[in-house]
Amino acid sequence: MKLIYDERFRGSSYAQDNAAMPGRMEAALSGLGGTAWERVAPPAATLEQLHLAHDPAYVQTVVEDPERFAMASLAAGGAILAGRLAHGGDPAFACIRPPGHHASRMGAWGHCTFSNLALALLVLRAERRIESAFVIDFDAHTGDGTRDVLAGWPQAEIFNPFAATAEEYLALVEVRLAAIGQADILAVSAGFDAYKLDVGHKLDTPDFGSLGTLIREASVRHCRGRRFAVLEGGYYLKDLGANVLAFCQGFAG
Repeated sequence: MKLIYDERFRGSSYAQDNAAMPGRMEAALSGLGGTAWERVAPPAATLEQLHLAHDPAYVQTVVEDPERFAMASLAAGGAILAGRLAHGGDPAFACIRPPGHHASRMGAWGHCTFSNLALALLVLRAERRIESAFVIDFDAHTGDGTRDVLAGWPQAEIFNPFAATAEEYLALVEVRLAAIGQADILAVSAGFDAYKLDVGHKLDTPDFGSLGTLIREASVRHCRGRRFAVLEGGYYLKDLGANVLAFCQGFAG
């Protein structure tokens, strides 16, 4: 598996929301230091690529804030790189910020700027690498931006699991993943704010490992193993690294 990361995600002074709180990226990566997974720095997304997912007028409003644009276009580029690597046979986890699943074609909220995961899929389709995709978003919040950006693509299915307990949640995920139809790639919005001590108040650290395993197994069954994930939420920094590691271990296999 490849880890997509750039030191600029940690060092930027653009820190106006929880997704950019000091120490968050360090926390997310803290459990991965002893792993053998190769780290790869991404290029920034181009304007041409960004326009696949967003209205040019919205993109221009972000361009006019150079610091925000630099970070957000780098995050989008990280998701694109993760998607390309996954299509080529290397599972990938993009540890990026700002997140993207609340970014629609015309705007964004919830700490997001560009629709990173949706954009990665649109780039793969534009490059004629894929025709279909399955998205699972296990963030504590619905990925409304992803849904908006991919709304005109019927072959891109999106699944946001919600359940009362962790046991019901994992069972729901297992059933839905077993029912995937045609999909050229499996993409994951990995939101660790579903953690029991975060805003989602549901999943424990081993549950994230189970999610990673279920998703990996589904990708092997339905997508020839092609899978990538991008970081979304996750704000309980004390345990964020352990949760990311648990998911990545299950996801990588």
